[in-house]
Amino acid sequence: MNWTLKKAALRTVHYTTKVIYPILKTPEPELYTGAGSLGQLPELIKNQGVERVLIVTDKGLTSIGLLDGLYSALESDDIHYSIFDGVQPNPSIQNIEEGLKVYQENNCDGIIAFGGGSPMDCAKIIGARASNPKKPALKMRGKFRVWHRPPPMFAVPTTAGTGSETTVAAVITNPENHEKFVVVDLKLVPPIAVLDPELMVGLPPHITSTTGMDALTHAVEAYISIHARKSTNTDAEKAVKIIMTTLEDVYKDGSDMEKRNQLAIASYHAGLAFTRAYVGYVHAIAHNFGGLYGVPHGLANAIILPYVLEFSLPNIESRLAKLAVISGIGPEGDPAPTLARKFIERIKDMNRNMDIPTQVKELQEKDIPLISKRALSEASLDYPVPRLMSKEDCENLLRKLLP
Repeated sequence: MNWTLKKAALRTVHYTTKVIYPILKTPEPELYTGAGSLGQLPELIKNQGVERVLIVTDKGLTSIGLLDGLYSALESDDIHYSIFDGVQPNPSIQNIEEGLKVYQENNCDGIIAFGGGSPMDCAKIIGARASNPKKPALKMRGKFRVWHRPPPMFAVPTTAGTGSETTVAAVITNPENHEKFVVVDLKLVPPIAVLDPELMVGLPPHITSTTGMDALTHAVEAYISIHARKSTNTDAEKAVKIIMTTLEDVYKDGSDMEKRNQLAIASYHAGLAFTRAYVGYVHAIAHNFGGLYGVPHGLANAIILPYVLEFSLPNIESRLAKLAVISGIGPEGDPAPTLARKFIERIKDMNRNMDIPTQVKELQEKDIPLISKRALSEASLDYPVPRLMSKEDCENLLRKLLP
């Protein structure tokens, strides 16, 4: 199929799904926010009829004692808990099976996802496997393949970035071919989310910056998506305004509880936006950097975002111009092309000010054809991008990321 026909076919799919997806009515979690909100979790768990929970997290968080308060609260309310802290930065199928084993051996009936995007995604698929024990994770790849609803999940993010506490998706790595795949299902949205900024105060600056840029990427890609609509635009605008005006301050001073809380709420709104309007080429490429090289997802997104926006610029000037005005980057009366360019330059400045590089040091020329093929395959039907990218376009963009 030549490129012209392929573009026409893809656009037909994108505009058809734009009409269909809003009918699905994506659920939203019951949200609890503010300093100390974690203390409400035991009562919320009991209200769901859950008696034995599996805590899904990573060793980095258990080793610094960040879960100690949670353990005490659960013990005080006589809620039995088991711990699986083997989640890797890019969670794998093996992580899911290991966590599932702990869940089953301890007769758990609920899950607490505690951490960043990796524990969240891992917990979602552990839950999906628990309720669909005969269906391997790979068989859930794609959309709407989780037949039975997972057990109650309580999402406790410790970073303001992924928005996974709001989303219908989980991203998993297949270690056999070092490729990431996405599981999408309305049943994966956690029923309850707790955003407690006290859990985020001790984050290292580089985690604050990259997770914050991850949330910004979610909001911006949702805003420029063909599937964007009034509700997703409202969420994206809220997120972009907060992140563009707050993230660097929190990077410099992580102890500011109020600004930490604002970033957590921004991440949540960005999650609401992109789980309904979807993401784009930034994520498609970033997933492959994560699968192939283990590059942290937020870092990859931060590096790639300005390059993809520059590629897409002819189709998104008015959209970026509006975000520039909302973020206080320029006045409303300036020409759209000027404002759009200022918005992209502001993202580059934020990266520079937070020591985020402009290239991916792991990237190798020999891998570019494979990354391009996988990224375009992921994005083609599922991501309603504003400007379609050919294989040549993608490879040219990737070369700009070479160290």
